[in-house]
Amino acid sequence: MTAAPELISPKSPRVSAARRLAKRNFRGKERLFLAEGPQAVREAAAYPDTLVEIFATVEAAERYADIVGEARSAGARVHLADEDVIADISTTVTPQGLVGVCRFLDTPFDDILAARPKLVAVLAHVRDPGNAGTVLRCADAAGADAVVLTDASVDLYNPKCVRASVGSLFHLPVAVGVPVERAVQGLKDAGVRILAADGVGDDDLDDELDKGTMGTPSAWVFGNEAWGLPEETRALADAVVRVPIHGRAESLNLATAAAVCLYASARAQRAVGGCRSVTPS
Repeated sequence: MTAAPELISPKSPRVSAARRLAKRNFRGKERLFLAEGPQAVREAAAYPDTLVEIFATVEAAERYADIVGEARSAGARVHLADEDVIADISTTVTPQGLVGVCRFLDTPFDDILAARPKLVAVLAHVRDPGNAGTVLRCADAAGADAVVLTDASVDLYNPKCVRASVGSLFHLPVAVGVPVERAVQGLKDAGVRILAADGVGDDDLDDELDKGTMGTPSAWVFGNEAWGLPEETRALADAVVRVPIHGRAESLNLATAAAVCLYASARAQRAVGGCRSVTPS
């Protein structure tokens, strides 16, 4: 008869320490955060020196044996736990049975500048963690070189932000806590054109594409979900650009607008001479 696997105690200091990472002050103190679900844990295991330990139900450890193996290979401790322990650690309503504890992995802003980025997303005053994570995912998908979260934006390691990034948090450099003025000036000094995304901007994205001005290194600055970018931030930009609304929709949400803008720049940068409109002959 096979012996039942030994489960970590709900009163274990490791469980208590992981549970506290749901709070920002503990994350900042320990410089650790939670990555929940198989996709996030797999990505964390693949990122060097990031995954510290994982907690898994017996069922999840069997179902995701390859991920557990990758975690062990990455040097992470593996704790088997019952569902109540996972639910206690997790911040989701329906946990997937697998939670990782990861080291902070943000990149110094100066390192991002030194890499001479061509496409950057700057999140200024973005407070919703789901939106921040989704924009990070869009930036990753569009092939951006980096993301910058200003000091007025949400915590990168908020569990909702981590989940919404769907692993993209581990794919590209992200700087945090950068004052918006420093972010803009640093990028300008690195030869990057600053584009402020605003629904009432003076410049139309279609016009920018038609003029062939989008092929240069660019940083898109995205503002708060409710009130957009303040005037002093718009004033720092080289252009304030709106996404044209061709139908009857009142507006686009932040993540959708970010995807449109980032992909427009990515397309233009990959085209010879920039992306220009084609007039049928």
